[in-house]
Amino acid sequence: MKVLINDKIENHGIRVFEEAGIKTDTQRRDLNSLIADIAQFDALIVRSTTKVTREVLEAGTKGKLKIVGRAGVGYDNIDIVAATENGIVVKCAQLGNINAVAELALSLMLSISRNIPQTHLSLKQGIWKKEDFNGTELSNKTLGIIGCGKIGQRLAQIARHSFGMKTIGYDICPCFDTGINFMSKEEVLTKADYVSIHTGGKDIIMSEKELLLMKPTAYLINTSRGCNVDEKALYQTLKKRRIAGTALDVYTKEPTVEGTKFKNKLRKLDNVIFTSHLGASTIEAQRATSTEIAQVVLDYLLGGDFTNAVNVGETIELEENPVHALFIHHRDIPGVFASIDKVLTDNKVNIRTIYSRQIGTGFAIAVYLLHQKVDPEILKTLKKNENISSVRA
Repeated sequence: MKVLINDKIENHGIRVFEEAGIKTDTQRRDLNSLIADIAQFDALIVRSTTKVTREVLEAGTKGKLKIVGRAGVGYDNIDIVAATENGIVVKCAQLGNINAVAELALSLMLSISRNIPQTHLSLKQGIWKKEDFNGTELSNKTLGIIGCGKIGQRLAQIARHSFGMKTIGYDICPCFDTGINFMSKEEVLTKADYVSIHTGGKDIIMSEKELLLMKPTAYLINTSRGCNVDEKALYQTLKKRRIAGTALDVYTKEPTVEGTKFKNKLRKLDNVIFTSHLGASTIEAQRATSTEIAQVVLDYLLGGDFTNAVNVGETIELEENPVHALFIHHRDIPGVFASIDKVLTDNKVNIRTIYSRQIGTGFAIAVYLLHQKVDPEILKTLKKNENISSVRA
């Protein structure tokens, strides 16, 4: 098996594949080269730079491609619809950068509250200023989190325990054991002193309507996705001082080449601070993310494990379709599964999945999960098979 790592990941992840005897190719390919070469690889691993288009995926399915791994949480650079249509599993690394992004969001809150970038720039220019940089404290303020997944929860935990902040939040699937006080999106925006976005996806979460709900003394923090905020509306809101300021790590349009000029209208405003998409850019996060994505891709290639998959259910339970278990004790020899499958197929019983393990010497237990119940006649037919010891529904 071969894995193409088209965006750089930390060496710990590469070693996961090497120790399993799987070859890796780390030569970066542009879109045309990727389309030309992808069919020879069993897996493709990318970060945010490589665009995994329909053309890439369709070229991959003509060859060996089985899975695409995204070394990070977001996966909007991958055509999920095309991957699903072509039977290619997409997985992401869900845990590696949780703490790194949460800490950056908190750093941005502190930086904009205390004017740290502005005073730094002033001193770098040789100008001593103090009166212009009077700030505010985080302590006892209210933090509103839009999108309360793992990163949002981690940020809330740090804010509460380290700064005594009240944490309120909005999420379409709230988890009520997180210490976050859940309420409507509108309530969060009107009550929060800081609003931090952790939603992902491509939808606009903060349009002009939402921005104008915020307090005039409130700050907006975005370490999620640039497209989650309407930048034109944000510009007007900040220019008119409808909110106190914003701190951004992500943007609608981001340079893809190191050293490229950063063009953004928000640069003109003095109540904005920037970082260059640094959310996962820590030594610890890079190491953890590379190891995690390598392991979940490897687990799929070698064992069919769906953990961290984003376009299929990780477990049968998550599919929310009823299944019925059929337990079969049988000889562990070739042809037994084929004979069982034929009986079920002839009776129009759909097999959802099969779990099988050896039990004793020369025997195995197979647990069939089926979309229909098996009637007594099917059980009788299966029991007639000389290689089947018992059948239980």
